[in-house]
Amino acid sequence: MSIAEKFELDERQQDRVIAMAWEDRTPFEAIEYQFGLTEKEVIKFMQEQMHPRNWRKWRARVQGRKTKHAKLRDMEISRFKSAAQRQITGNRISKKKY
Repeated sequence: MSIAEKFELDERQQDRVIAMAWEDRTPFEAIEYQFGLTEKEVIKFMQEQMHPRNWRKWRARVQGRKTKHAKLRDMEISRFKSAAQRQITGNRISKKKY
């Protein structure tokens, strides 16, 4: 049984897990909080979803990376927010300011 089937992830959720796993500043704990997948399950999921060469690149990239593990992060980093991220207020998204 694949990880996607085990956790009943639809295609959109699978895409989001992959995107979060590739993001440098998204820790595995955030993926676990949102989707219930532990770090080991995320690794297995990525291996199932990716071509072997791409999986090896991803694995080398995240292995030992401090930003992917909440316990290894600097205490100043509580969450990442891009300066270009739009603000949402009152169910309206403001225009992007450059």
